[in-house]
Amino acid sequence: MQLAALRPSQPGTGSDSARGGRPRLRVLGIEAVRILISNDDGIHAPGLAVLEAMARTLTDDIWIVAPEVERSGASRALTLTEPVRIREVAPRRFACSGTPTDCVLLGVRTLVEGAAPDLVLSGVNNGQNIAEDVTVSGTVAAAVQGMQMGIPSIALSQAKGFRAGASIPWQTAAAHGPAVLRALIAARWPDGVVMNVNFPDCLPGDVTGIEATFQGERDEDVTHVERRLDLRGNHYFWIGYAAKLSRPPEGSDLRAVYDGRISVTPLQMNLTSAPTRAQLAPVLAGLATAELAP
Repeated sequence: MQLAALRPSQPGTGSDSARGGRPRLRVLGIEAVRILISNDDGIHAPGLAVLEAMARTLTDDIWIVAPEVERSGASRALTLTEPVRIREVAPRRFACSGTPTDCVLLGVRTLVEGAAPDLVLSGVNNGQNIAEDVTVSGTVAAAVQGMQMGIPSIALSQAKGFRAGASIPWQTAAAHGPAVLRALIAARWPDGVVMNVNFPDCLPGDVTGIEATFQGERDEDVTHVERRLDLRGNHYFWIGYAAKLSRPPEGSDLRAVYDGRISVTPLQMNLTSAPTRAQLAPVLAGLATAELAP
């Protein structure tokens, strides 16, 4: 798959006239993209401002559609049982009552005027999206929705919580993000793949490198449930994550972020276990039709 901006413009869709007649910028010799930005932390999240600043190093043709409130952990939820409402915060900037997936869907189909977006960027998330996190992440889900609609998409997250008492280092994503975006745009990637970028929890000068990684797996469950009591004597529960480090192998997203490297993981949505399928196929093939009857 190539970025849409690398393909010839189609009359009425990708031409300069669709963008008000102004000339398009170029990045590393590549015609600049029209960018749609979303997230799961909400329209006023600091990471959204960081990502917008990154995107503006590439082009000024930027549209933003983000949730009205934080929707962390929304995964790929799509709002089907109630209306989704849009509030225009500023020109080309919209707050959405729905999920990150809703935001990208409505952005591409309805809100972005003229040419469709050439690139979807999601983030910068407040916290890492590595290992099992990617399956519940609204940040990753927004990028997946862009990919599903045929648009190259990148999810970006800023890790936190590895330095006791330290604030989240947004300056790390801000400092290194533009170069990462340029490199990925120049590299291109296949259809059906989402790029998942995680910046480590350290200051910009302490980043030890950047690595193409695979999705890791924690060696224990880190989800945490806390029972609390409200002022009327009723119990409620607060779900979160315990601060535990695993022992990940080299090459994983976990290991890279633990060691202060920027992790770039190409994700695909095919969750099939090929070895298990191969093992299961002859077992199921051996079942007689009569055995399947009620």
